[in-house]
Amino acid sequence: MNGPARAERAIRDVVVVGGGSAGWIAACRLAAAARRRGDDVTVTLVESAQVPTVGVGEGTWPTMRNTLAKIGISETNFVRRCDAAFKQGARFVGWADGGADDGYYHPLNPPAGATEIDLAPHWQSGGADFAHWVDYQAALCDAGLAPKAITTPEYAGQANYAYHLDAGKFATLLREHATGTLGVTHVVGDIVRVAMADGGDIAGVVLADGRTIAGDLFVDCSGFAALLIGGVYDVPFRSCADVMFADRAIAMQVPYADPDDPVTCHTVATAQDAGWIWDIGLWTRRGIGHVYSSAHQSDDAAEAALRRYIGPAADGLSARLLRIDAGHRARFWQNNCVAVGLSAGFVEPLEASALMLIEASMDAIADRLPRTRAAIDTAARQFNAAFTHHWARIVEFLKLHYAITRRTDTAFWRDHADPATWPDGLAERLALWRDHPPAAIDFDHAREVFGWPSYQYVLHGMNYPTRYAPRRAAPTATQAQRWIARTDRLRAEALQRLPRHRDLLRAVREHGLQAV
Repeated sequence: MNGPARAERAIRDVVVVGGGSAGWIAACRLAAAARRRGDDVTVTLVESAQVPTVGVGEGTWPTMRNTLAKIGISETNFVRRCDAAFKQGARFVGWADGGADDGYYHPLNPPAGATEIDLAPHWQSGGADFAHWVDYQAALCDAGLAPKAITTPEYAGQANYAYHLDAGKFATLLREHATGTLGVTHVVGDIVRVAMADGGDIAGVVLADGRTIAGDLFVDCSGFAALLIGGVYDVPFRSCADVMFADRAIAMQVPYADPDDPVTCHTVATAQDAGWIWDIGLWTRRGIGHVYSSAHQSDDAAEAALRRYIGPAADGLSARLLRIDAGHRARFWQNNCVAVGLSAGFVEPLEASALMLIEASMDAIADRLPRTRAAIDTAARQFNAAFTHHWARIVEFLKLHYAITRRTDTAFWRDHADPATWPDGLAERLALWRDHPPAAIDFDHAREVFGWPSYQYVLHGMNYPTRYAPRRAAPTATQAQRWIARTDRLRAEALQRLPRHRDLLRAVREHGLQAV
């Protein structure tokens, strides 16, 4: 095909390589978006029956509510099928100094009045910790309450929320919805080679049984194998192991001792000698895992620490060891191939960014699917620029949790606090934030994956030393008082009206949420 003809070739057949959460989210988003626009686009997903999914990504962002709504899955069905629970943020235990009272929340609600006023300078007088002072969601987490009631419509809430979910069951639900409702073609087979077209594009993937699955655009969701972005195009992998030290995770699934045990409505991240332990509550079990650095602790010692954390409930349970190669591709979109999910990159799941990055990638691809081959080049440039920036900010934000620790008890924490291991720009921003609260102007993009409220929750949760100028003059002080009074009122009302988290989950399973 000559140059002009190739450039004007319509993008009609999209092939997703790989299943799991990444592949099936990609297929659902592409098919649903094409159906909504009335485009003549087919979506085919090819996966091997021999490759198991990683399947431990159980935490999401509030963005998942939009994703599920866009692809047409009801919240009631999702909660029932995926053993899902509602997530209202994360609590970090032992990260600041390791003391007995060391713990803070990063809730999903922004600080009160965030679009009108910055409350951080008014908090300097002391009193309640920052998260409890500027918003009411931390109190809901303390009380084990849900972010909504059974009468609240699907995907709406009195407080902002995301989900905890069973990743394996989630992929199954997505697959059934994609093939049964959205018209996605599912092909099971092992890819043995890739057929190339003129100009360096991928023309199709060839399976072991001789079939060729042709396409105009290929989405590489093949996980760590990175069959296309790495295997075909050899796009370099940029390691960030010099910044983020964790390279192992040990995961366990822990049943509840009693079916009526409380379901925690936030992720708990508890600091350890050489890493941290996540603790996630689902309807039927807890997902618990230890993320750690093998340079600072052996696998056996890490598993022993995990079992000590779990206690007698760990007896007889098997543990799954995962290796983390922290980093991302130098480019994510090459020719007519775009990497999504683990094939694009991975870093420790400290702020549950893995599924969010899949969603963000598919928002950029599905909602602005190139119409012609010529348009792919522009889309690729925009995509690569945006996600190179997103990855840099994610690494910086995760490092922030370690960089400002006051822990010196083990080499792991001392090494993380060494400015020589910090990403470019973090030291500069930390110096600025001693005198000025994090604000939107401190970041390069209007749409950041982690905005200034998240930085404030971490900085003030860990008691980062600040010298904010007091702002006692009216009308600023009066405005701040109004917002805090409103927060106090909302907190009291929510604590009185919202149900216990497990009670809401039970009600959803028995009666369902109010359909939109």
